[in-house]
Amino acid sequence: MTDIQPVEWRGDALRILDQTLLPGVVRYIDARDAAAVAEAIRRLAVRGAPLIGIAAAYALALAARRGDDVRQAAEALAATRPTAVNLRWALDRVLAASAGDATLAAAEAVRIHEEQIAADERIGRLGADLIAAGATILTHCNAGALATGGIGTALGVIKTAHRDGKRVRALVDETRPLLQGARLTAWELAQEGVPHEIIVDAAAAGLIARGHVQAIVVGADRIAANGDVANKVGTYGLALAAQAHGVPFYIAAPVSTIDTATASGGGINIEERGEDEVLSFASARTAPDGSAARNPSFDVTPAALVSAIITECGVLRAPYADAIAGVAPKTAVAR
Repeated sequence: MTDIQPVEWRGDALRILDQTLLPGVVRYIDARDAAAVAEAIRRLAVRGAPLIGIAAAYALALAARRGDDVRQAAEALAATRPTAVNLRWALDRVLAASAGDATLAAAEAVRIHEEQIAADERIGRLGADLIAAGATILTHCNAGALATGGIGTALGVIKTAHRDGKRVRALVDETRPLLQGARLTAWELAQEGVPHEIIVDAAAAGLIARGHVQAIVVGADRIAANGDVANKVGTYGLALAAQAHGVPFYIAAPVSTIDTATASGGGINIEERGEDEVLSFASARTAPDGSAARNPSFDVTPAALVSAIITECGVLRAPYADAIAGVAPKTAVAR
């Protein structure tokens, strides 16, 4: 289990590591109601699909403890990040298990958190077995402890391969516009002692073409029933480059990220964030006055470009509709 604790349940509060300040400042927020957790999710103080779900589950426990309307709190939380399916999945689980009872809500939230920690370990083990000794692994955004509360999904694969003595090396996309790779993934890998280098996003395809990458491992925010994958914007381009140059492209994600109610990637709601994230850098405007920007946070990678989906229930391979149907019912929650 990682020493990084992005969220910590304290009974009367949820302590949240403010990821917007990393790596320069390590500061915690004590959220004492669901609204404070929702705001932390909205502004990316807490982020990553599995961790968003965990935080939202604890938020409902806080709402129940305070005697607030838990269903109203759930709807407000669900609206904060529309793409990550774990958010609604976790909210539904707590609502179904607790019926507004604070003790039961807290117990279910803790259970979700513990299950994710165990899932990360299993994903890391299964994924590491796919990685050759001495491989350079490219990853995008942050799918580590900061995104899951365990050792991470994509980073769990890399960390486990490193712990196995496979002498792996990571290439970390900086991940514009908010630099989750350069700020967060590199920070985690440095703490783990994994050799790594940060690259600008635009360098990835060229390095893949020149044979500098032996595998690509990324996380996911939502996986449709047919295996299409929504992940941080820029993932689709990596998958195209990987296919063009014969590099395996792996998705590492828990089965809670699978959304069987969405038939394909075309049905996934892609979040668009504010244009200031693109027009400015470190609070300084970098674009001319009057320029506008588009800021989709995610893109969709078609299942045909995915070599395998690494879950805690096994390594899924095409045809993905059949493989997903075999594992998704184990975590099905009524909507």
